Amino acid sequence: MLLLWVSVVAATALAAPDPGAGGQRRGTAGIWPVAPNVVLVVSDSFDGRLTFYPGSQVVKLPFINFMKAHGTSFLNAYTNSPICCPSRAAMWSGLFTHLTESWNNFKGLDPNYTTWMDIMEKHGYRTHKFGKLDYTSGHHSISNRVEAWTRDVAFLLRQEGRPMVNLIPKKTKVRVMEEDWKNTDRAVNWLRKEAINDTEPFVLYLGLNLPHPYPSPSSGENFGSSTFHTSLYWLKKVSYDAIKIPKWLPLSEMHPVDYYSSYTKNCTGKFTEKEIKNIRAFYYAMCAETDAMLGEIILALRQLDLLQKTIVIYTSDHGELAMEHRQFYKMSMYEASAHVPLMMMGPRIKANLQVSNVVSLVDIYPTMLDIAGVVLPQSLSGYSLLPLSSEMFKNEHKFRNLHPPWILSEFHGCNVNASTYMLRTDQWKYIAYSDGISVLPQLFDLSSDPDELTNIATKFPEITYSLDQKLRSIVNYPEVSASVHQYNKEQFLKWKQSVGQNYSNVIGNLRWHQDWLKEPQKYESAIDQWLNTHSNPKNI
Repeated sequence: MLLLWVSVVAATALAAPDPGAGGQRRGTAGIWPVAPNVVLVVSDSFDGRLTFYPGSQVVKLPFINFMKAHGTSFLNAYTNSPICCPSRAAMWSGLFTHLTESWNNFKGLDPNYTTWMDIMEKHGYRTHKFGKLDYTSGHHSISNRVEAWTRDVAFLLRQEGRPMVNLIPKKTKVRVMEEDWKNTDRAVNWLRKEAINDTEPFVLYLGLNLPHPYPSPSSGENFGSSTFHTSLYWLKKVSYDAIKIPKWLPLSEMHPVDYYSSYTKNCTGKFTEKEIKNIRAFYYAMCAETDAMLGEIILALRQLDLLQKTIVIYTSDHGELAMEHRQFYKMSMYEASAHVPLMMMGPRIKANLQVSNVVSLVDIYPTMLDIAGVVLPQSLSGYSLLPLSSEMFKNEHKFRNLHPPWILSEFHGCNVNASTYMLRTDQWKYIAYSDGISVLPQLFDLSSDPDELTNIATKFPEITYSLDQKLRSIVNYPEVSASVHQYNKEQFLKWKQSVGQNYSNVIGNLRWHQDWLKEPQKYESAIDQWLNTHSNPKNI
């Protein structure tokens, strides 16, 4: 692998639209004399801050670094919803979450929804998908659904196993996440057997599970995924001394939504510094394994003389907190959870360019259509990234006019007991909750507080008000929150009726069973009270 990597570095050197008249989008169609191939690799739970300094110092990611050197990196790329299915629904539809109504991991796009890949296929591209997709409705566990539906109920129940690590002590164990490696192999074989002989341009998608934590069967029958699992081979790619121990606010000073998240994720107990550092080290090792799979695709393209004819895009559905803010998983607007990697390389993509504009995953859809030379629909939430990354656009001072100076992210699922909305601008991160009244907002100045430890919403009321007004101009978030609240009740009632007389046993044995079974009548009564109250989100 190392020799192949060296040969790639030595031998290869690769090099939103403004609304126009009538509100129509202007794309960059026709900048390629020959339509390029496209490969999109999407991982799960990859913290985008690891792709640039100083986060890049903690783990060796040679193929991500290769893409940085030979392509364009977006330094401020964000998920539009920090959880798998809603995030991917935004990516495949080009629409914000409140427009797709992908409220949780169970509710995504309709299976027949027309995605960017469908449109590219209609315009002459050969398409193929391998690995994790997870953008349509009907997936994930019953427990995950019920937890999301009942997040407004007035109880606190631990829904996850305590985060832990698990090491394979073999120095030679490379293929830890076997399912991902199998899908990577299938994608490489498709390139070798099908793509190389095709006269039409192709679009290849590879979805990876890593570096998402692994299932934790030791935590009970209905276990979640709280195990950070790797081998000594990948752990040696991590600079242990460079690992930062995150600062935590005292439990009593946490924002109430953060406290709910930390509690339901089983993170309010005591953790030693060694435990925290190991969890972060194992997570970074899992990122190194992810990078190697991306590398297999890049190497195959080079070996087949396709690399200079192919635009390669790498991103992730969301990040991973890895014990920042006393949490793991995602479901948060903090940087570790919401900031994603996003990089492109290929023909006419600028090399060694770092773009500081805020962008998000809804921009993937118009970018794909722009590559294919397809006129961009007016209805999209996203903007093409080609004006920010293509050699056809020389004047960097015009970048500010090519994409709105903000991005929107929202969350309506489990482990968070209020609908959450994040507006990210150049300097500010504003987070609003629920109806905008019952839960205090948060404001962070990322230029002076990158760790997001000091909420300055009350200190700067004029900035808070201005950002809130901007957010409301994009989405009527109190109305959306009320709709989600009503949806949760309706879905829970349908499920409750479907299990009938067995309801008490079923709900008592979901992932929260260890807490639930201590006082089952108390928690059933809390649900009954919730079902019998009016439909506005409760105060927290």
